Amino acid sequence: MEGEVVGLDGLGDLVLHIILSKLSPADTVKVSCVNKRLRLSASEDSLWALFCFQDLHLSTPQDHQGNPAPSFQAAYKLWREAFAMYPWPLVKRVKECWDKLKKWLSDNFPEAQATLRRGASESDIQQLETLLKVKLPLPTRLLYRFHDGQELTYKEHSETSQGSLLGIIGGYSFYTHLVNVYLLPVSQVIAETRAVIRHLGFSSRSKHIIVAASSESAKLFFLNCTSGQLFVGTRNLPTDGEMMQCVPDALIRSVHDLHGHQQQDAMLLWLEEHGRRLENGIIKVREEGTVRSISHFPEVPPLCSTAVTNSVKVHASAVFVPEIANLQDEARKYFFAYSVRMSLLSEGCIVNGMTFSSCQLSRRHWIIRSNEAIVSDVDGEAVIGKYPLLHPGEGEFVYESCTHLSSSTGSIEGSFTFVPGRLADPKGSPFEALVARFPLQKPDYVF
Repeated sequence: MEGEVVGLDGLGDLVLHIILSKLSPADTVKVSCVNKRLRLSASEDSLWALFCFQDLHLSTPQDHQGNPAPSFQAAYKLWREAFAMYPWPLVKRVKECWDKLKKWLSDNFPEAQATLRRGASESDIQQLETLLKVKLPLPTRLLYRFHDGQELTYKEHSETSQGSLLGIIGGYSFYTHLVNVYLLPVSQVIAETRAVIRHLGFSSRSKHIIVAASSESAKLFFLNCTSGQLFVGTRNLPTDGEMMQCVPDALIRSVHDLHGHQQQDAMLLWLEEHGRRLENGIIKVREEGTVRSISHFPEVPPLCSTAVTNSVKVHASAVFVPEIANLQDEARKYFFAYSVRMSLLSEGCIVNGMTFSSCQLSRRHWIIRSNEAIVSDVDGEAVIGKYPLLHPGEGEFVYESCTHLSSSTGSIEGSFTFVPGRLADPKGSPFEALVARFPLQKPDYVF
């Protein structure tokens, strides 16, 4: 009959399943209390498999430590119980952050993924808070509940025979300055914070803890547990505790709010941004000789430049180096490292229609700008004392250098003078290989 109202008992199992799948897990549990049929429908594991996938991206039933669970319904219950003290939307967001990082590491840098520790327990975190007299922001607590930093042996702190710099944050190098940042486990947070705070003469009431550091050089990241902001030490850190913030203040909110749904501290935002940069190919694993590491030198425009002249390809980009910045020196306030990679394409060096099997660099010309004002115009021999000889299809010649700026933005451009053949046996006239302009820029997120 038209207009007839059909009760729940008149609905087919498939229709009932579809209806329940539109509810939240919490509402599904409430509905299951109505009668026996709804209780049976609400306990179907296919329904809880959907909830586990929607909330936690789980494709197999397991608890938060990766242990198998007997069913998806049991897995969902274990997750909720393990994180009962935290806002559930924040739990889902932190898990997604870690999932993206681990997926990228699994695909591109599995040896670094293998260093991630199992999650810290609530008692581990409470011990940290007691010993350091701080209260961790909720997002950072959850980040540690999923993974307690990285487990790096002494050998893994430096280049191994297999070539591993395993910090999942990564870094850069120029001359003798090598940076490779890793996440500290809770036990090391306690030890390093105590040692460094005492050495720097910080007040015993300081709410800063060290959460990340370079295994190779003095670069430390401090989390302010009260505000939720992340800081990195500058070159003046040892003398007067100078630091700069790593995340825009405006993005940080509700870091200790147990009841809201908008909690985000700098640590979570920082790791999410790092994951985005990795996913989008802005930064990548770079191999130099036998050494593999995550390099912060950008790989995509407009943060880098690429130019080809007579089949000589030059790729260049720069990275902000906060640990050498000097905020008290207006003339040398900001510090940048830049990386230049040059290679000869497979067709060989082509000049005026003639093809040569090699070419060799003889000179360089750099124009460095602070904002738009030229602050350096350098014309000299070689690059870092070397005269690279390029052959078709061979690996890139890579070198790094650095510069100070008075402003937080600037640029570099220039050219390299090459001679077809070899400097000792030139086969043609010299030519200028363009180095297209690339930016020097202090980013919103500092790594």
